[in-house]
Amino acid sequence: MEKIEKYHIEYEKPKVTLLQESGLGVAEIAARTCYDSFENSENDCVKNAMQANAQDRMDTDAINNIENSDLLSSLAWVHHHHSIIEHATLSFLVEGTSRGVLQEHARHRLQAISVRSTRYTMSSVINAFVASLATEEGFDFFFKTLLPLNLFVITDEDYLQIEIRAIFDKFVFQCKRNDSFLQDAVAKSSLPFVEEHRGDAQGLFDALQAGKKKRNVGDGFKHIVSDNWKVDMVVTFNIRSLKNYFDLRDSGAAWFQIQWLAEEMKKVTPLKYLQLIDKNYK
Repeated sequence: MEKIEKYHIEYEKPKVTLLQESGLGVAEIAARTCYDSFENSENDCVKNAMQANAQDRMDTDAINNIENSDLLSSLAWVHHHHSIIEHATLSFLVEGTSRGVLQEHARHRLQAISVRSTRYTMSSVINAFVASLATEEGFDFFFKTLLPLNLFVITDEDYLQIEIRAIFDKFVFQCKRNDSFLQDAVAKSSLPFVEEHRGDAQGLFDALQAGKKKRNVGDGFKHIVSDNWKVDMVVTFNIRSLKNYFDLRDSGAAWFQIQWLAEEMKKVTPLKYLQLIDKNYK
């Protein structure tokens, strides 16, 4: 992933992959339905869609693969009738954005979003802390173990010393307060590893990693994460909502991290959709 410096701190930019596109055909069918103007379409598959017994002869593959629609363009930019482009959708895989961006992103109401869960995916971090208890150099082991896990959008190692130290200190605080800390952090079947690898932090970490993961282990430890914590997500927008997203987020007024995400999403959005979203695309 691309790294960039901003405000004298090094960040990693997100990676975006287009997973799925619905095509323009359903949106044109919707628009033609509004105006009962199927005969005017430049796409034969649309023109013939509502003939008698159309359900038996409708070429849905051709409809879903049309590359342009004069009507959609006219409605989007001349008549500002945007409800019809809600019938076209795009799905993106976003890798490596931050929880800070997630908070901004979730303000866009009309989207489907599925996000990497801290409830189920924090085992490696918790295991690293449990293993660090087996050595006097606890924080050094914890830091060296977390660093290659690439958990944060900020990648500056000096900054990560502060970030990871804060996580370590939160674990220490909770460990001192909770007599059943190990039972909350480690699956029952993995608890014997703690005694078996006493004094061997790396051996304990490897054993915990290979052992059974405690269900919902993140429930008691979600407080350790910050806005810098890296998340992956799949998001699906209809084109009208995506236009709103790009208008607001691919803008100098937006927070720079969500600008980066909007820029990367735009790069993988096919031209036929961008032409309905942004007048600058011809």
